[in-house]
Amino acid sequence: MRKLACAALLLGVAVYAWPAAANDGLTKIIKDPKQWGIQTGDYANTRYSKLDQINAGNVGKMQVAWSFSTGVLRGHEGGPLVIGDVMYVHTPFPNIVYALDLNDDGKILWKYEPKQDPNVIPVMCCDTVNRGLAFSDGMIYLHQADTTLVALDAKTGEKKWSVVNGDPKKGETNTATVMPVKDKVIVGISGGEFGVRCHVTAYDSKTGKQVWRGYSMGPDNEMLVDPQKTTALGKPVGPDSSLKSWEGDQWKIGGGCTWGWYSYDPETNLVYYGSGNPSTWNPKQRPGDNKWSMTIWARDADTGMAKWVYQMTPHDEWDYDGVNEMILTDQQFNGAPRKLLTHFDRNGFGYTLDRVTGELLVAEKYDPAVNWATKVDMDKNSPTYGRPLVVAQYSTEQNGEDVNSKGICPAALGTKDQQPAAFSPKTNLFYVPTNHVCMDYEPFRVSYTAGQPYVGATLSMFPAPNSHGGMGNFIAWDNTKGKIVWSLKEPFSVWSGALATAGDVVFYGTLEGYLKAVDSKTGKELYKFKTPSGIIGNVTTYEHKGKQYIAVLSGVGGWAGIGLAAGLTDPNAGLGAVGGYAALSSYTNLGGQLTVFALPN
Repeated sequence: MRKLACAALLLGVAVYAWPAAANDGLTKIIKDPKQWGIQTGDYANTRYSKLDQINAGNVGKMQVAWSFSTGVLRGHEGGPLVIGDVMYVHTPFPNIVYALDLNDDGKILWKYEPKQDPNVIPVMCCDTVNRGLAFSDGMIYLHQADTTLVALDAKTGEKKWSVVNGDPKKGETNTATVMPVKDKVIVGISGGEFGVRCHVTAYDSKTGKQVWRGYSMGPDNEMLVDPQKTTALGKPVGPDSSLKSWEGDQWKIGGGCTWGWYSYDPETNLVYYGSGNPSTWNPKQRPGDNKWSMTIWARDADTGMAKWVYQMTPHDEWDYDGVNEMILTDQQFNGAPRKLLTHFDRNGFGYTLDRVTGELLVAEKYDPAVNWATKVDMDKNSPTYGRPLVVAQYSTEQNGEDVNSKGICPAALGTKDQQPAAFSPKTNLFYVPTNHVCMDYEPFRVSYTAGQPYVGATLSMFPAPNSHGGMGNFIAWDNTKGKIVWSLKEPFSVWSGALATAGDVVFYGTLEGYLKAVDSKTGKELYKFKTPSGIIGNVTTYEHKGKQYIAVLSGVGGWAGIGLAAGLTDPNAGLGAVGGYAALSSYTNLGGQLTVFALPN
């Protein structure tokens, strides 16, 4: 039996010219393709750039322009920001921030290194990663591993304010970026593997004062849910919708964490995000649907009040966190223009919804290996409308405690984890980095102790059987039809965020360390370069002095690379990942570096 001991994982200022655009608001910066003002590329999370100097015809000539060592090992997720002539780079724990002068060979203008208690490290699930910085109104925002949200003066690095968002002693940590919206900063929390009751919080961007907080489960007023006005699949959720779906007080340690990505639609003034797995991983200990874990949320940016919710995996039995990004597009659907939201869930289904109403339009598997459910019921007259139809053989609930359910696809890390997809309006396709991985899963009874792991399952991971033998695919997806258009095989999971450009090129990184460029229409490989370490960072692009650049952080780690990142050798460690990705050590090693590419002069 391939098993895991779950606890093994839960282990000087320069003066420079400030661009005028920086004072004109984040929205203007986001609209300027020469800059990269937000981790997700734009509020819609499309990760699309209008720059086309580097294109399908010349990308094969691309070369390394310059590089920068971060001085930190472990997994480097997220990517740099480019505001005017300054690039802002972050690291995993201890979450160092660098401001680099693009006019002076990347000279360090300032460096901020927070002092954090190293005891936060073993409380962080799945490596000490951080998904990046945010910018607004002349300030750089950093959400540290210890949940301290810090606002730094973008010119000097001086700390303007800070606020503590959680308590690591209870298991609350942070790995995510934040999203500035209007006069607020939207912030999530991690800790589902420690029985944390999770939430989303809005802080005043100028002062750090808390404006609102909405929990993922519990009483209506604490979730910021209106029983009559908040809807699920078009119907009011009704009073106590969450409390009725939990046994006793289990909701108080219910998980539903919010460590993924956030998107925002200025027209509807709604913030969109997903909540994660319920606690514990043993489904027998939490009867009911466990609302509103595993849910897509649409909240009013000003008040936090939920307009609609959609629970993708009720009573999650496999740790299929729902935190992946919500990509907002305006497209034709069945011959009519619709405001869409597309979400590639860990559970292996790609969802398309109307982002205004929450109507479910498409739910299809984006990896053929997915087997835990046959389909999502799309019959609006059915009592199981909107729910996945679970296959009994792969139900850890039905098979029971201390029973090893074998061959479940996808594995707990999902068909896609947090690594963000990209969308091109030129092709109307989504470009999705995926995991082609399955698992064995054995739940067991566990007791809750604050600050201690609260997992309750052992599992192991392996490549999807009867397939190409690798652990990843990079796919192009049609969100209106729910179909794969093309798929590229990869030996390891694609744990890097994608970038689509107007040059008809899509970029992504691999766990072995390759930056790859492929044709957006056909998937044909046009370029690859091996960086010093595995890439789990997100590819970004910007223009400086008339020249387009491509930038990516390398530094192997994250859940897939936890064995290398944390020095784990037990094949059952890392929630099953160490054994599954053991071969990765033959291809890459630790190292944090930013590599920047451009066409030759």
